[in-house]
Amino acid sequence: MALDLDTLKSHCNVTEDFDDLVLTRLLDAASRHVESILGYKLDDEVELPDGIPADLEQAVLMLAGHWYENREASLVGVSAQEVPFGVAQILGAHRSYTFG
Repeated sequence: MALDLDTLKSHCNVTEDFDDLVLTRLLDAASRHVESILGYKLDDEVELPDGIPADLEQAVLMLAGHWYENREASLVGVSAQEVPFGVAQILGAHRSYTFG
């Protein structure tokens, strides 16, 4: 799988082109956010010699999809909770930790 607009549109079940600019921006923002948490770029061949693993791609898609569905900073009248085995858990397994 590749992290591109068509993949995100499929993930979000979007068939029209009117939100392409929004989706492209969200995909880029989600990729950068994931990279900042991981501590390395998704195209880092030292950290990811075999390319981006499917679970990291899924984390980027989940985050971009969440941002697409929830475009504001808060939710009103909704009881929300984090999805088990969601983005944070996926990223935690791949994060580059440094100490000292």
